[in-house]
Parts: sequence; C-alpha cells; structure tokens
Amino acid sequence: MEVVCPIDAQFSEQIAVLLEPPSPLQVQEYFDELITSKQCNGIQVKPTNDYGKGVYADMEFEEDDLVLKDQMLFGVQHSSNKIDCLVCSFCFRFIGSIELQIGRKLYLQGLGSPKDCFDLASKDQIEFQHCSSTTSRNRFQLPNESIESLMHENLALPYSKKFPLPSVIDCLGGCKEAYYCSKSCAHADWELCHSILCTGDGSKSLSKKALSRFIEHANETNDIFLLAAKAISSTILKYRKLKVAHNKEKEKNHIAEVLGNHNFSLLFKAWKPLSMGYKRRWWECIALPDDVDACDEAAFRMQIRQLAFESLELLKEAIINEECLPLFSLEIYGHIIGMFELNNLDLVVASPVEDYFLYIDDLPEPEKKEVDEITQPFLDALGEDYSVCCQGTAFFPLQSCMNHSCCPTAKAFKRDEDRDGQATILASRPIKKGEEITISYIDEDLPFNERQALLADYGFRCKCLKCIQEET
Repeated sequence: MEVVCPIDAQFSEQIAVLLEPPSPLQVQEYFDELITSKQCNGIQVKPTNDYGKGVYADMEFEEDDLVLKDQMLFGVQHSSNKIDCLVCSFCFRFIGSIELQIGRKLYLQGLGSPKDCFDLASKDQIEFQHCSSTTSRNRFQLPNESIESLMHENLALPYSKKFPLPSVIDCLGGCKEAYYCSKSCAHADWELCHSILCTGDGSKSLSKKALSRFIEHANETNDIFLLAAKAISSTILKYRKLKVAHNKEKEKNHIAEVLGNHNFSLLFKAWKPLSMGYKRRWWECIALPDDVDACDEAAFRMQIRQLAFESLELLKEAIINEECLPLFSLEIYGHIIGMFELNNLDLVVASPVEDYFLYIDDLPEPEKKEVDEITQPFLDALGEDYSVCCQGTAFFPLQSCMNHSCCPTAKAFKRDEDRDGQATILASRPIKKGEEITISYIDEDLPFNERQALLADYGFRCKCLKCIQEET
C-alpha cells in the first residue's frame, strides 16, 4: 500500500514553487556571488546546452594545479567510522591528540559498539569500563590500564608532540554526539543546523527522544537521512533569521502588512541554496542493487519510498516547524535526498595516526629500536587497520555543478596538506581558459558498456569524446 503524506496535498502549490528549477539568470547570480565570497578565483558556473549548468575555467590551469577548494554545505561522518576517528563535527579535522585517538580506538574496538563512542571524546568525560578483551579482531591485547592512560593522556607517546591536534571542544548544547576543533566551528555548526539537531539539554528540538529515534533509524538504515535533516534544519534557521530581520524592518518603517501563507516568500528565500542543486526523487534515482532482479524493481523502489517516509515521520516528530510545513512533505524530503544521492562526494580526511607511525618507522637506528619498545605494542593491538581515514559523505555547492566526463579535466583529490573536509579539485591535465572543468563520477577505466550502465543511474548517457570513440 502506497504511503500518503498529507502535507504534500495541503501545500502542493508551495512545494511546486520550491522544486521549480531556478532560471539561468538566478543560477548565474547565485554562483557568481558564491564564487566571490569563497574567493575561488579562476572558475565560473555557467549554463550548458545538455546538463543545465557546468563549471568553466576563467584562467589557464597546469596539470596538478589547484582548481578550487570547496567548503561543504552539509556533511556527515559515517556512524561506523566514529569508532576509528574522532573528528570535528563541522570541518572534520582530527581532534584531541595522537594518544586519545589511539586509546579511544582500542577501547571502542573492545566494546565493539559505535553507540559508545560519543561519550569518549575528551579526557574529562571518559568513564572507563573494564572489558575482558581488547578486541576479537586482534591477537595482541594490552592491559586496560595502558589504554586508560592513553585516553586520559597520562601516557605520552614518543614524538607525538610533532603531530599536534586541536583540543576537543564540546557541543554548545551539551550533547555527547558532536565535538569540535574550535569554538568557531562549534558556533558555526550550531547556527547552521545543530541547534535543532542537538540531543543535549540545550537543544531547540521539539523532542530529544524523538530526535534520538530519528538518528538511530538513520544510523541503522542510511545516513543520507542525516544530511537531509541538516538541510531542513538549516533552512528553518535561515527562515527564522530572515523573519526577525523582516519584522524589524517593518517596525522601523511602520508597515502594518503581515505576511501570510506561512511567510512563504521568506521560506523560499531561505531555501535558495538547496534550490540550486539538481534533484530527482530518491526512490526513483537510487541505483538498483545487484541482488535485486529487474522484475522486482518496482517493489524495491516502493520499499525505498516507504523507508524515506518512516524517516520523515520520525524527523517531523522531533523538529517540525508550523511555519515551514512544506519542508516536511515527502515530496520535498525525497527530492532533497535525491539531490544528495546524485551530487554527493565522498568525505575523506587522512588520519594523523598513520603519519605518526610512519615517522616512528623512519627513525634512525638505534633510536627507532628504543622507541619501538614503547609504540609497537599499541601498533600490534591496533592491527592492520591501525590508521583509518575519516570517512563520510558531503554535498559541495560548487563541486556539485561539475559535469561528468570519462576523460575528465580535473579530479577530486586530497593533498598531504589538506586535513579538513573541504573538497579539493586538482587539474588532471592542462586546462585552457573557457574550457569546461569536468570530473568523473565513476571509474573511467571501466569498459564502455559498464560505464554507461553506471551513469544511467545519474539520469544521462555520456557523450564525451572517449565514449563517442568507443561506441563507434
């Protein structure tokens, strides 16, 4: 039975306006302003004949030149990755210390539960529980006292000071789920969306219990729902700020007019950043899994729609805003998730723990032998996956405008000096001024038919030079 969301019928006209693609002029003005504010010199976002919009070079680039660093609009760390990496919830830099990163990972591996990792972020909040073994995955066990000393930073590892990390800053609302590298990141995330999505005592959500159920559901099913929640929360907070400014302006000019229809014009303005992204309904654009037969596709997509509805109902109970009701329609929710599905980029931030152990390994003898006596037991206990990158997914406003090519002019790539969650786009070959900057959405080394099949999930057939040559 098909699920029905009453908000879709109640606000059908407003929803249609929110989902209407912006005009080329609106797109141009928005991205010109965005590029100027980000100081991304050398690029332009312009309309294209085939794909709506694209990114073009406004100067010449040599191979490996930095084309742009794009600050994410919304990002989320995979829940399973939180065992391995303690990072800033806003910029995704590693935080704490080398000792805390190692000790925390060893302890959580022993517990074997990602749910416990939120309370183990800073040394002042650690409540150490003794467990019978460090981890079932590792043969080498360490005394609990050694792990506890690392987590409380009572044990300083040799040369760890050469790899300093920002101190752990608590969430402004007091939750045990979000931590930051600085007060500025904590404040920025709070203002962007976290004040509504916080489960702490200072949360502005309607129900912290309902919010916890929503987060648990997302962690168990698909953390793309967390990105959608951030998008809706951010729009609500922008709407509130716009309304306050509008009311002050009315009072200043003695205007008696009252905006109706849930102040829709202000909501439409707050929605603007999301209006610029290419959208399709999530349950229509998500790739069909390999284990689902084509004859079962309709049932699969209905199940995905049902899953989105379940997530939305939980989110509504937690944060619904009466003046922003159109945002809580299944149609809007599905299009937001679809936008992330089609335009997201893997979030990857390299771990300083790897750099630390590589440094130790490169020490000259006999110094290395002396240091190894201290560090090797921890390395053995960590096992082969001693250093895992921060991994997640994120939506980047400028990178999302880049079109695909199987012979791309640029690549999304992390340099050694990039230790945050920004998207780094490098030229993969010389790019001329006026040439389109493209990236590959897939493995461009795959055979032609496999590439086209994968790209069909994005809703287009590639007509790049490589595909034209291989098709004929």
